[in-house]
Amino acid sequence: MAYEWIVEALEETWLATESLLTGRTEEAFDAMTPCPGWSVKDVLSHLYGFEAMLSGEQAPTYSGSYPDYVKNPVGELNELYVIEGRRHSGSDVLQKFSASCLRSLERLRHLSNAEWERVGWSPEGDRPYYRFMETRVLDSWIHLQDIRDALLEPADDLGAGEEIVLNRFEAALPYIVGKKMQAPEGTLLQINLSGRLARVIFLEVSEARAHAVTMSEQVPDLELTTPVALFWRRAAGRISADSFLEASATDVQGSKSLATAFSEALAIMI
Repeated sequence: MAYEWIVEALEETWLATESLLTGRTEEAFDAMTPCPGWSVKDVLSHLYGFEAMLSGEQAPTYSGSYPDYVKNPVGELNELYVIEGRRHSGSDVLQKFSASCLRSLERLRHLSNAEWERVGWSPEGDRPYYRFMETRVLDSWIHLQDIRDALLEPADDLGAGEEIVLNRFEAALPYIVGKKMQAPEGTLLQINLSGRLARVIFLEVSEARAHAVTMSEQVPDLELTTPVALFWRRAAGRISADSFLEASATDVQGSKSLATAFSEALAIMI
């Protein structure tokens, strides 16, 4: 199957989530995560709910108002499952999550290549289905780290999902620099990421757009060095722009104003 790597990343991430939470007390499920207003159980309810929706289950009904952190229709859909999950114990939500993930993996393994490549709805707009499922890896993997952080049990071996997440955030950098930052014409940025998936990324602005370039002899206007873990946490909106820049592991050479603008624009997850 052409997209088996996506299925494997989802399976690894979901099994890690299940293993992390199996046997936990209700107090652990009530621990607050970096997601505004969401506990560990709420995050799990969201993950379960999205898979339930994709399998064709009817979403819960709700007629009340939504919290301030709900900003859009996708957020309202997520919150339906969070509100419903609060009526159940953490262990019950975990069982629902595990069952829904097994169904999703079985369904994905039976898709044809044409079905993987068919364009349709996704939270990011119309996209090929494989792109949508990559986003499911991104969402599930980031939320696994949210749960680990809430339980004060961060892990270093972060699995196949980390590579998909990092590649997706790297691919968004031209949009971040060109569209969100609106960096001046001719600007050259060098981003050095350290860690298991270390890489050096050059971005150059020309004709009002940012482009990834292989290398440049020009001295960069901004050279920013930071660990992979800080990069994805900021891109996912889990730490503030100031925390990202002021971290002892982050080093800035060159324009401080560009560094501030880059850090502020880097958070891109909805």
